[in-house]
Amino acid sequence: MEPFVMEPYEYVCKFTEAYQAGGHIAEREARCLAVMSEGLFLPPEDGDLLCGRVRIAEVGFSPEPLLGRSVGYYYDGQRLEKLKKDLSPQGQSCVCEIQEFWKQEETRRKIRENYPVYMQEALPQDIYWEHSQAAFPLYRLVDACLDYRKLVRLGVCGLRAAIAREKSPFFSALDTALSIFEKLCRRYAGWLRGRGRHNLAEVMDAAASRPPQTFWEAAQLCYIYAVSSGALNYGRLDDVLGEFLCPSEEESALDIIKSLWRLIADRGSVFHGRVVIGGKGRHKVSAADRFALLAIEASRTLALAEPQLSLRFYKGQNPALMDAALDCIGSGCTYPILYNDDVNIPSVRDAFCVTEEEAADYIMYGCGEYVLDHAAFGSPNGVINLLKVLEITLTGGYDLYARKPLGLNLGRLDDFADFDGLYAAFLRQARYYIEILAQQEWLEYEICAKTAAFLYMSALFDDCLPRGRGLFDGGARYLGGTLETYGNVNTINSLYAIKKVVYDEGAVSPRELLDALAADFKNFEGIRRRLMAAEKFGNDQDGVDDFARTFHRDICGIVGEQRGKTPLRYYLAVIINNEANTILGRFTSASADGRGRGEPMANANAPAGGTERNGLTAMLNSMVKMDTHIHAGAVQNIMLSQEFFRNRRQVEDALEVYWQGGGAQAMITVARRGDLEDAVRFPEKYSSLMVRVGGFSARFVTLAPDVQREIASRMLY
Repeated sequence: MEPFVMEPYEYVCKFTEAYQAGGHIAEREARCLAVMSEGLFLPPEDGDLLCGRVRIAEVGFSPEPLLGRSVGYYYDGQRLEKLKKDLSPQGQSCVCEIQEFWKQEETRRKIRENYPVYMQEALPQDIYWEHSQAAFPLYRLVDACLDYRKLVRLGVCGLRAAIAREKSPFFSALDTALSIFEKLCRRYAGWLRGRGRHNLAEVMDAAASRPPQTFWEAAQLCYIYAVSSGALNYGRLDDVLGEFLCPSEEESALDIIKSLWRLIADRGSVFHGRVVIGGKGRHKVSAADRFALLAIEASRTLALAEPQLSLRFYKGQNPALMDAALDCIGSGCTYPILYNDDVNIPSVRDAFCVTEEEAADYIMYGCGEYVLDHAAFGSPNGVINLLKVLEITLTGGYDLYARKPLGLNLGRLDDFADFDGLYAAFLRQARYYIEILAQQEWLEYEICAKTAAFLYMSALFDDCLPRGRGLFDGGARYLGGTLETYGNVNTINSLYAIKKVVYDEGAVSPRELLDALAADFKNFEGIRRRLMAAEKFGNDQDGVDDFARTFHRDICGIVGEQRGKTPLRYYLAVIINNEANTILGRFTSASADGRGRGEPMANANAPAGGTERNGLTAMLNSMVKMDTHIHAGAVQNIMLSQEFFRNRRQVEDALEVYWQGGGAQAMITVARRGDLEDAVRFPEKYSSLMVRVGGFSARFVTLAPDVQREIASRMLY
């Protein structure tokens, strides 16, 4: 019997040949998808109730290649080098030629080649964060939440029937792509029958031939289509799959959900894998709730890093969902993440400039950014390190960490007569980078639109089929963008400390502060103590919190202004976090909040580690002071001790005050006191300890040492 998946060398050659055959971009994409369907999909493993395992490709096509480094058509140099080792000299020579071809032809290179000079000068040449810069482009297209309700209603055969009379290269290629999907499902069915797995074979046959009729069929169709499309997030699965769930079959349905959870975790997207349950706007609420409860139970019993189960809730929603959620969180699982619809829907309405009905379809993806379910695309394609922006503003455009010129020279700290002058210069420096990153976002969309049609995604995205256009070529209803902001809280604390210590009190001169920062506070311990003694965000203190409001409004305002300066339907800040607060902190000099050179920055909107002084309620009160109507998502990371969590009424009361006060989101880690410190010293004893890093969860012992230290520095209430 032929192997299920072609050998990597054959795959690399065939994929490259399919691309080189040319033709219309949509037709070329369909040819490449055909090769990928035979070269990447793996047979199910023992115990799998669903198909759709994939291997990581040496070359391929995807909006964001899984564990890859680029967007669109890409190549993985390390995997190609590994492939060459086992080949004949002739095979090695062929792979070398293929590698040189893709170095020139990869989509990321095409994007970079189209940068105007000013963009090339402002943004780094490579795509890695591990160096000192204020801003970074991200070559990716993520956040596609597809219309899985449409998929299960029509089936792939129904999608083909809907476009059967349409005549254009786009529709012809889309029909070809959908036929490739059907062929993949039938190939799975044949392989399964040959091994006696007739039930799953029938499920795969159904995926190829008709709309799903059972829960198993619907779950399988959604997952394998998501993987085929390259989508890394799964949307409101309770609203999609709940109606297929029979109460008498919940036990078998739970087994299927667990198998789905394992496949999502095995896919290893790290920062993605979002599954959303609960919230307003669902079509069959009681059926969706049944799925949601099973989803929470699957997450509780498996305790995996993915999927990132997220619960939307609102006043009047079935209380069983929140009860189950808190049980799951209290068990040491970091899921579900909690989202307050009563705050978020009006906020999304205003930020995205859409109707309340449209805003009810907000969805979370990745590290916590918001987008409109299968209606909007707003990939976070830029990163700005606001603390680095402040650093180069204080030094006249000089990077203290890398000892090189960087950014605009707007004068040094000792050139500004008052704080208002310094703050205006900081905002001007930030605007310089933000404008360029917004332009880069649109440029990336333009190049990708000229490169591919993104067929599988376009088939399940609002307005693409009626318009007969690809997702980024005028097909998507709303094409926007988001900007990841980091170092927000440290920058707030630093600016406020400068205002108080340098300008208001005159206790430290501008020159002394610059010298202290350049020396990483060595021999300037007194200045550091003064800076650290200034009010810090997260303690419900009016002075610094009022400035935090102003800072947040100003940064989000500059980001939002780019909507009118680019063709983007919206451009919004996100205050989220993965481990980037630590990675970017490694390359950021000492800061005026007392943070040392290379040390981590605070996690998103959370207080900087070690600066919380007034307890949980004060911290939550500070968090709700940031306006939620002017951004596209913010992370609120909270760590609670098991001792605190045992008093369930106490937890519920604290959260209720937070929600009523305007809290939009909370991701909660529950741990025993001392566990994090002990896990650093005795990792072998704490292999199961799960923590919420920021926009993703991980087993604590698998994290880098400085990421572990940053998490351990957070207040455990």
